[in-house]
Amino acid sequence: MEEAAELPPAPPEARAVFGDRFPDAVRYAELLADAGVRRGLIGPREVPRLWERHLLNCAVLSEAVPEGVSVCDVGSGAGLPGIPLALVRSDLQITLLEPLLRRTTFLSEVVELLGLDHVTVVRGRAEEVLGKLQPVHVVTARAVAPLDRLAGWGVPLLRPYGEMLALKGDTAEEELKGARAALSKLGVERTSVLQVGQGIVDPPSTLVRVEVGESPGGVRFAAKRAKAARVSRSRRRR
Repeated sequence: MEEAAELPPAPPEARAVFGDRFPDAVRYAELLADAGVRRGLIGPREVPRLWERHLLNCAVLSEAVPEGVSVCDVGSGAGLPGIPLALVRSDLQITLLEPLLRRTTFLSEVVELLGLDHVTVVRGRAEEVLGKLQPVHVVTARAVAPLDRLAGWGVPLLRPYGEMLALKGDTAEEELKGARAALSKLGVERTSVLQVGQGIVDPPSTLVRVEVGESPGGVRFAAKRAKAARVSRSRRRR
């Protein structure tokens, strides 16, 4: 395996963004640069740009998240964007959803080490936990899948009138254009592209915001969600 480069010092912006949790952000960066690379969760070439490209790029997502809501980070991987978001927003209830055991093991270790009491780690795929997890106000995702496929996983996890925030790069507008038909079938009523982190990250982080109406996921997923809830209730009664 290629040897990881040394983790650079945190930039001044990190102190401003993470505030009192700055020491925890440093600890998380160190874990990513060490155990994260050794366990294959991030590439060794990412270490020199961990702060700008990963931690800060994800933390500024908080600008778009309302106060005091529930969040599910789909395909959380090494905890991006969920853990940086949790470090800057103790008012949120965050679920890190990840199917791979080695990743959920790492996430659980990080959550415990950093004392993130408002964060829960769940192992599973989005389609498997539908009806088992409480619907959330906000779904987040980063580098998981193209927007149309990502929406098929994330939108059904939302509460009525919730929103999905997907961190995307230069392809955001193009992906959104190509996904409009799929989004409409999923009960999406509004979409927008916005930039967050002006003056903190360069370039600013690009988000696709997908807002649903009263039936997240559309008719098909409403039926699936109801069936899963019935199965869950019957198991609890046994």
